[in-house]
Amino acid sequence: MLTAALVPQAMPQNHLLAALPAEDFARLAPHLELVSLANGDQLYAPGVRMQHAFFPVNAIVSLLYVTEDGHSTEVAVVGNEGIVGVSLFMGGKTTISAASVQSAGTCYRLPAPLLLAEFERSGATMQLLLRYTQALMTQMTQTAVCNRHLSIDQQLSRRLLLSHDRESSNELKMTHEQIANLLGVRRESVTQAANKLQSSGLIQYRRGHITVSNRAGLEALAGECYAVVKKEFDRLLPATARRPEAAYPQ
Repeated sequence: MLTAALVPQAMPQNHLLAALPAEDFARLAPHLELVSLANGDQLYAPGVRMQHAFFPVNAIVSLLYVTEDGHSTEVAVVGNEGIVGVSLFMGGKTTISAASVQSAGTCYRLPAPLLLAEFERSGATMQLLLRYTQALMTQMTQTAVCNRHLSIDQQLSRRLLLSHDRESSNELKMTHEQIANLLGVRRESVTQAANKLQSSGLIQYRRGHITVSNRAGLEALAGECYAVVKKEFDRLLPATARRPEAAYPQ
């Protein structure tokens, strides 16, 4: 359930918001609402008109394709590098995917009309959002290819790296069942893969907590399916200085 919250001092911020031109951000800042997200919260459903865009701060959101019989597979991951709701400014207003919170945390919520107005007003903001969308499409494309051609060990490595990029520590709160649902595979397959990664010294696993012990080893195992996406995000969205905390709504 979404709940409003105050902005704690020294909280990490959303990188996409931080990269907006100062004048554009100043127009949006009064309308940004910080909300708390719990695991399993659904930010939008397939075919439902979106009312808000979401800019994760320390939450992680899974974009899922849901079949008619209720099965789902993750097609992309969004964290503090991006935005949930690209369909709003791409002209679709709805999408066939769903957005579900995979790791609890906070995000900034912005009414859809304000985002669209800023997109149409400012060339710089438009270009930034379009570059992010291109990077997101790269992630979706690589996910489709890798889920078809990689082993479960490699898929698990890639998925752990995506979460690790968006977390502030080496510990990830993920169960085998949760990972199986995201990858669209059997839970037993994830358990076997996790055991292999643990035996190789890449991770440590205990009751829903996965600790990344050897990130370089995970990257080597995941190969191009992770490296291509990371390279494209770095190319299209180079690191920028974060805005001072006082620039965000209190």
